[in-house]
Amino acid sequence: MATTVLSPMMQQYRDAKDTCGDALLLFRMGDFYELFHEDAETAARVLGLTLTSRDKGDNPIPMAGFPHHQLETYIGKLIRAGYRAAVCEQVEDPKKSKGLVRREVTRVVTAGTVTDDGLLDPRESNYLAAVIADQPPRGKHTACADVGVAWVELSTGRFFAASFSADRLDDELARINPAECLVSDEAPPLPDHVVSDRMITIRSDWVFTFDTAYETLQKQFGTTSIDGFGFDSSDRPAIRAAGAVLDYLKETQKSSLDHIDRIVPYRPGNCLELDEATRRSLEITRTIRDGGREGSLLAMLDRTVTAMGSRLLGQWIGSPLTQATEIDARLDTIGELMGDTVLRHEIRDKLRGVYDMERLLARITTGRASPRDLNFVARTLQNLPSVKELLAASSAELLTRLYHELDLCPDVCDALEKALVEDCPLSAREGSFIRTGFHGQLDELRQLATGGKQWIAQYQAEEVANSGIPMKVGYNKVFGYYIEVTNAHREKVPAHYIRKQTLKNAERFITPELKEYEEKVLSADERAIDLEYELFLELRDLVAAEARRLQATAHVLATLDVLLSLAELAKERDYCRPTINETPILEIIDGRHPVLDVIQPQGTFVPNDTQLNVDGDPIAIITGPNMAGKSTYIRQVALITLMAQTGSYVPAQQATIGIADRIFARVGASDELHRGQSTFMVEMVETARILNTASRNSLVILDEIGRGTSTYDGVSLAWSVVEFLHDVIGCRTMFATHYHELTDLETSLAGVKNLNVSVKEWQDEVVFLHKIVAGMADKSYGIHVARLAGVPREVNQRAQQILALLEEEHVDENGRPKASRQARQRPQGDLQLTLFSAVEHPLMETIRQLDLDGTTPLQAHQLILDWQAELQSDNRR
Repeated sequence: MATTVLSPMMQQYRDAKDTCGDALLLFRMGDFYELFHEDAETAARVLGLTLTSRDKGDNPIPMAGFPHHQLETYIGKLIRAGYRAAVCEQVEDPKKSKGLVRREVTRVVTAGTVTDDGLLDPRESNYLAAVIADQPPRGKHTACADVGVAWVELSTGRFFAASFSADRLDDELARINPAECLVSDEAPPLPDHVVSDRMITIRSDWVFTFDTAYETLQKQFGTTSIDGFGFDSSDRPAIRAAGAVLDYLKETQKSSLDHIDRIVPYRPGNCLELDEATRRSLEITRTIRDGGREGSLLAMLDRTVTAMGSRLLGQWIGSPLTQATEIDARLDTIGELMGDTVLRHEIRDKLRGVYDMERLLARITTGRASPRDLNFVARTLQNLPSVKELLAASSAELLTRLYHELDLCPDVCDALEKALVEDCPLSAREGSFIRTGFHGQLDELRQLATGGKQWIAQYQAEEVANSGIPMKVGYNKVFGYYIEVTNAHREKVPAHYIRKQTLKNAERFITPELKEYEEKVLSADERAIDLEYELFLELRDLVAAEARRLQATAHVLATLDVLLSLAELAKERDYCRPTINETPILEIIDGRHPVLDVIQPQGTFVPNDTQLNVDGDPIAIITGPNMAGKSTYIRQVALITLMAQTGSYVPAQQATIGIADRIFARVGASDELHRGQSTFMVEMVETARILNTASRNSLVILDEIGRGTSTYDGVSLAWSVVEFLHDVIGCRTMFATHYHELTDLETSLAGVKNLNVSVKEWQDEVVFLHKIVAGMADKSYGIHVARLAGVPREVNQRAQQILALLEEEHVDENGRPKASRQARQRPQGDLQLTLFSAVEHPLMETIRQLDLDGTTPLQAHQLILDWQAELQSDNRR
């Protein structure tokens, strides 16, 4: 079999392709990036490129490409489509190359390693994560092995690592929300629901070994130990994951990672914990509707004026505090900023002139910065003295600390100001971005490159004086510089003049001196650009050397922006300062939903009070019709608590918030078919997690627990869940339900109280007042809601007939609904015990008499089911 002989260029392509694995290779050829073979076919399909071929003949090579200036646009499309892209650049000047231009893969771009502004949402972090499970010590058996998780944002240099029990992995990845996740090739695959839309990258297991990872971290930070960062012997899984992250970055970036100069151990105990279901139910950073940011709590709270501030606010909202002193420090600061409108507006105006220093520094330290990036750093630093001056008179402890931490970096600012013009280009190879007067040799080259009119005029005058004849020194692209003498003076031309061109009425000459000057001029422009590029590299290195100082300054600016944003919001929406309490109580006067309060017309949202555990009653059972606002009410209580522990003022007239260690929200219905779980199964899994992990200091909100199964099942489960929350956990709980039977718990459990959403009936119409009042609801208005939704009239009329029969007498002697006698088709399964009011049923008395002390929810559920079966058997007999 004959061996295919590749051309030198295609051999160069093949060598580059072998180094980048499954990434699509973007191969620079002149003014285009080209793809070949399967990569070309993929790119043509994904990017909409025209598929052509190279070396037409018996074995044409598929080929597709695009102009070099569209690189970032097409990389963005590939990343969004789930691919990796390797960029192979020409690393030498084609004009100076005597043969094939040398090319190298300069970077591999993946979902988690994007740094270009055009590919990133400036308001959101873009994390690369690694996950590894640690094996338990020999002879020790544990139900859940520890997992190590490390995550880094390449565009800012923030790097974290932590060890968790395996059952918390879902929640932590939901909090981090990495764009790409690294896993070992010898580890079990991550579950589908964990993978979700994230890019999963398989790495060799050896990069996850502890010794390899530890050595990688030492080299990165230049230390003999990483204990100084706060890690201990329990953090082995975290260290393994962190080493794998750095190894991957070194392999893909092929450039300096100096901006990643520290790693922070994440300690979950310092933050309020939120599981994935709670984040989804409360729509903290994403809406359930479309997964977008708009309409979420974060979007409604965000009044920041910088990209850095917007990202930091997302981190604060996603990880609220649990330390009262830290929360109060933020609240003190917001209070001072609210009280000084002039100061608040002046600082915000200054921050509007601040660029995204975090991401600028990342591009600078990785060698991908442009002159414009350096110019943006300079402009940001120019704003700092006035910001610091405005902070000087602050009395709040946190503002005072920010004042002292704000490094103006005057040396960096001065160097950039002196060197750079006001408007810098995107490419350092374009030139014309160094100020005139900054570098003498560069000024001389520029003068030569522009023609040197003064030198030409002086040279012409000297030649006229020396020869005694009139002449003109000129230039054209064909012959270069010349001396033109008319035919009338041709005989007087000096002997050292060299004839260059004969015209009709004149002769053109050159001289050795003029030829030497021409060579200087023609090479001056190229030499000026090269020198300017060298000066750019010096400036870039100067800024990179001060990256740690500049990063600290960027964090101060981001923090200040968030605090100003929260103060602006509180002033605009008339929020109150919450009183933070160490005891598990919750008292809110005229609380409002922070999102709906903004979305709905001013003054239309109905505020409500909340009191949990104030008088020893931590559990509220809320009944009322659909559309009345039960879910909105319990969500707003959770969101107000979350905002308070973020350190924000809250939408209420008054609020006392007992610090929660965790917030659990089980609201709404959803199935997870990809996991083989029905809506009810998902509901039970989430409920089980709450019952197994909540503590007395937690806040739990539950909506319609038990509705996904038969009525008997649902009531018994909901009943036993409430009892367990009351007797075993004792945490603050809001339980919204349509099971009116649960309202009976108020008489049997001391810590339970009934609330309902009031309605007003008027002339056959029902008005939802959206006001929470004490007591239980006496009716459901499902048929009314169905009519509003457009259910056909005959369906509603038939429903009214059945309703009348059910209200007249619930069941017959056989325990079946009397309405079934006249129904067109007998309903299948158990019907609601009492749909509209708490009509007595034999099973209710049975439930009351059960001795459930010391039983788990599942055991109690089984006891109730046994009694149910016995009752139904008696009815049949």
